Amino acid sequence: MHCAAHRFGLALLAAALLAAAPLRADTIVLKNGRRISAGVVVEENGKVSYETSAGRLSLPLSIVDHIDRGASGPAPMLPLGISPPPVILGNPDLAGEITRSTVHDGAVDREFIAKLVAEARHGRPEAAEHAALAHHVAAQFALGRGDLERALADERTALSFAPEQLGLLLNVANLHLRRSEYRQSLEYLRRARRVAPDSPEVPKLAGWAWYGLNKLDEAVAEWQRSLALRRDPEVRAALDKALRDKAEEETYKENESAHFTLRYSGVAEPALAREVLRTLEAHFSAISSALDFSPPESIGVVLYTQEAFADITRAPGWAGALNDGRIRVPVQGLTSVSPELSRVLKHELTHSFLDQKTDHRCPTWLNEGLAQWMEGLRSAENAPELVRIYDAQQFAQLSALEGPWMRLKGDAAQYAYAWALANVEYLVQTDGMGDVTRILERIAAGSPVSPALREVIRGDYGDLMESTVAYLRTTYIR
Repeated sequence: MHCAAHRFGLALLAAALLAAAPLRADTIVLKNGRRISAGVVVEENGKVSYETSAGRLSLPLSIVDHIDRGASGPAPMLPLGISPPPVILGNPDLAGEITRSTVHDGAVDREFIAKLVAEARHGRPEAAEHAALAHHVAAQFALGRGDLERALADERTALSFAPEQLGLLLNVANLHLRRSEYRQSLEYLRRARRVAPDSPEVPKLAGWAWYGLNKLDEAVAEWQRSLALRRDPEVRAALDKALRDKAEEETYKENESAHFTLRYSGVAEPALAREVLRTLEAHFSAISSALDFSPPESIGVVLYTQEAFADITRAPGWAGALNDGRIRVPVQGLTSVSPELSRVLKHELTHSFLDQKTDHRCPTWLNEGLAQWMEGLRSAENAPELVRIYDAQQFAQLSALEGPWMRLKGDAAQYAYAWALANVEYLVQTDGMGDVTRILERIAAGSPVSPALREVIRGDYGDLMESTVAYLRTTYIR
């Protein structure tokens, strides 16, 4: 979830900065669906380390699906966690042998897979199942490394050899969801429903696909169907959120453009809604060019009264807008797109691009820093205070600003935004958008943030902070 902060002067207090770090309480979500609540979680050297009451523990990164960074307030509407039914093909003992032969020594054995595929094409009994299993194992290996494109290619190939295997259908649908390809996901979920009409996982994923397409009625119906088949806290939370949205937006008007579906309350002028869409389309082109990426589906936008925005989003008081999969903006009293509203729209739209480009992996400091940069903010006003705080060794490390900021209060939130902008500004001014896009590409491919930085800028968080402060001194402080 991302917020655009209200604009007000910085009063960066050392106590607020040092308080920023311990606000995180993270949840590690494993690929088998298990969730581990922990203290601050760090990804490095192929492992995920975390604090517990028993001390510091670690897990192989390959078994971790993603990390939910702790925050108060409403949970972001990200793709729902799911552990698809196991893919069981053929004799279990032989399946184990195929699994071990497909991935070994830290790599996929493509020659072994090609051999199984050749046998399947020659019509050997059970050979198609063996080829499907091998490609599925390869897909899971790629997924463990964050390579969604390779995972999807292998999973779809597996499905071609076992077209009615429920686990494979759900895996393909889930991968399309993670890539924000909602219509493609629904195609596989329709096939899965024909295979297993009473599976609760099918409507669970279908609800998210419809929500991603801004179809609240369909999303609510699917999640209600899923809960009727099986109790599921994740589905319950998603349904409750969708029902709140639906109740608020029942009387809203709707408009759309090439890349957006817009809903707005009756107090907003239709002319304002049309102008918002024109503004968003212009921003879409600019951001797409800068990031070399375009979201595959229409993006939802909701224009609220100030009261409805506070009631529905439950965002902190400093939030001037919110993006939780849909861009939510209060516009009460406006009759046209002001410069401030245009900046807010561009800020929140940047989040949509970054979330989809990186499969929601982009650290918050980079996400918020880029959103501020794209909307046109620069660090001139904040540079002296940031440099003073850095020199006094009162700053919070960037690693403490990777997770959500919804729990940050007052000065700590202002500091987080200022420091995020300064670091992104340094990166962009040093090498255009080149280094930034390379960092994003590595994060999208599954790399933790620290290794991605080292590969691109040949330094760690400390080096980036030091270089950023040097840039601030040279550029803004005389």
